[in-house]
Amino acid sequence: MLVKMFTVGMLGTNCYVVGDKDSGEAAVIDPGFDSESEAQHVLDEIERNGLQIKYIINTHGHPDHNGGNQILKNHSHAPILIHEADASMLNGPPADRRLREGDLIEIGNVKLRVIHTPGHSPGSIALLAEDYVFSGDTLFAGSIGRYDLPGASLNELVNSLKKLLTLPDHVEVCPGHGPVTTIGQERRSNPFLQSFDWVTFS
Repeated sequence: MLVKMFTVGMLGTNCYVVGDKDSGEAAVIDPGFDSESEAQHVLDEIERNGLQIKYIINTHGHPDHNGGNQILKNHSHAPILIHEADASMLNGPPADRRLREGDLIEIGNVKLRVIHTPGHSPGSIALLAEDYVFSGDTLFAGSIGRYDLPGASLNELVNSLKKLLTLPDHVEVCPGHGPVTTIGQERRSNPFLQSFDWVTFS
């Protein structure tokens, strides 16, 4: 399983390429590009690794996570995947597949499992694959997602964080912004999580 991170756009969104070299298939998660030149860096990396884009996946409907959907769609003709609750938020090409809790997205031998994590937006998702979870804007290194935006909810965000904290400590958290971390690191030191009395520390 190949995982490459690119920080793109004015808001510093983390865009991920997840690939399976055996099959030559790849997914691009959260292409928040502001320009063709940013997209080209990602496309060049995909080509260097002998991969082709099978899916374009948005962890939620905010434009800093899907502004490059059209560019990738034009290049690859790959389907756009987003949770059904956020599909109406897309301003560019419409969703080709609407995701739900528990769906599996297969990229060769790599399987991404959809975890519905509402709170930052109604249709926010995380994607779990092997020892990685792509958490979108639900969980960050040392922080959590905003819940003061239209459609956001603190109660839902707390329940979504509970879901993510059931994952093993070694699982690498690949967030929508900022550095990569682990579930264990956030369980132990994230000040927002420590303010909740339901967090169990180890």
